[in-house]
Amino acid sequence: MDKSVIIYSDGGARGNPGPAAAGVVIYASEDKKAIETISEYLGELTNNQAEYRAVGLGLAKARELGAQTAICYLDSELVVKQLTLKYKVKNHQLGPYFVKVWNLVQQFKKVEFKHISREQNKVADRLVNEALDKKLK
Repeated sequence: MDKSVIIYSDGGARGNPGPAAAGVVIYASEDKKAIETISEYLGELTNNQAEYRAVGLGLAKARELGAQTAICYLDSELVVKQLTLKYKVKNHQLGPYFVKVWNLVQQFKKVEFKHISREQNKVADRLVNEALDKKLK
């Protein structure tokens, strides 16, 4: 049986660019229990770069955990539309981030990207802010 996960990710920067962090929660698809969380300071990035880094961290961890399929929930409409090929990546600074995530996607049988509201992404958002608060104290 395929191991399947649900990934909620968020990236944020205080200032754009500014100090940035990623927050990720990975849930087991079958019982919706959280199996991994990531709260990581990323350095100076833009909001969109942080969003890409967060989804990349989530996918990399999911592969490490043996997942073969993943549904990724993000509150960045831009990143979702770029990863679903509805928008081109026109910003040359985002290109390498897109490629990194795209290469991770190829290691799975199936990956879906879905846009959600910030309200629906509170746990990942909290992890972003925890990493920033810890680093900036």
